[in-house]
Amino acid sequence: MNAPLPKSAERPGAPVRPRRGKVHVPTVTLAHGSGGKAMRDLIDDVFLGAFDNAALAPLEDQARFDLAALQAAGDRLAFTTDSYVVDPLVFPGGDIGKLAVCGTVNDLAVGGARPLYLSCGMIIEEGFPVDDLRRIAASMRAAADAAGVAIVTGDTKVVHKGAADKLFINTAGVGVIREGIEIAAQRATPGDLILVNGLLGDHGAAILDARGDLALDSPIESDCAPLNGLIEAILAACKDVHCLRDATRGGIATVLNEFAQSAGVGMEVDETALPLREAVKGFCEILGLDPLYLANEGKLVLVLPEAEAQAALAAMQAHPDGRQAAVIGRVTEAPEGTVVMNTLFGGQRVVDMLVGEQLPRIC
Repeated sequence: MNAPLPKSAERPGAPVRPRRGKVHVPTVTLAHGSGGKAMRDLIDDVFLGAFDNAALAPLEDQARFDLAALQAAGDRLAFTTDSYVVDPLVFPGGDIGKLAVCGTVNDLAVGGARPLYLSCGMIIEEGFPVDDLRRIAASMRAAADAAGVAIVTGDTKVVHKGAADKLFINTAGVGVIREGIEIAAQRATPGDLILVNGLLGDHGAAILDARGDLALDSPIESDCAPLNGLIEAILAACKDVHCLRDATRGGIATVLNEFAQSAGVGMEVDETALPLREAVKGFCEILGLDPLYLANEGKLVLVLPEAEAQAALAAMQAHPDGRQAAVIGRVTEAPEGTVVMNTLFGGQRVVDMLVGEQLPRIC
């Protein structure tokens, strides 16, 4: 949040907590990004009010951690960052704040890391409603609590009206990987099975519906969720997970192509095995979209030896975020670097990397 502490809070001894400021105007102004009292009031009211924790409270320009505590949790650090520009900001099943926290938590967790700390950078358009900002910050806090992480540092910028589209968020995350976990796309091996943890394409469909492009009788909710708890359950049940990735932009087709190309193997997927909501199937057929490329925000693709697959499937199906988990295919020796779909009609087709963008501003 990058605001200086009053001198009274810098003295040694017991910390002195300054009185928090309050925003008294309905919308964000350029003054709220100027570094002065208005900015401090915004930080106090909106962000400290939502994110408050021991690491954030000093309001230094960085969060500080005990290395011994980190080393006790694992032998490597994982570090990631992502930016969120989703349109609309609020959609069925979530909002940009929940999305930012879950997306960064998941990027850490799919590497086998235990997510610990997040940063939050806000780029706010002049005129953005303060109450909406409060709601988004509260949503971020709720998502962080659900994932067991803390938002410990951040930054706020305000740009002129028209220089951004309402609100953009950047989150970076730090996690710890315990010894013995080696998850990498290059480890995909012929004979491995491919699993997903549930219904595919819900996030992409929810965003499309929220934009008013569809008129669904039963609106689809985004699958936005932190997956670190599910991944911990998988790692506890399986000794040798080869590949793990969350299928966000570009969907599972992009993830499988990345695995195939990194490992120099083939990937074979059965269309009949794909878990898809009937409403998602329907609008994909109407609009000419391929559900394999639809974005997800609570779905992972898992590759592991066939001998481990039943244990992984059982662990996933026992977890709330994996009840509809399924085996959808296997890793093959050839064609190298290629994903092939066994279709409903008994034929095969190549599933290429996505060219262009099916749905822009999806996350």
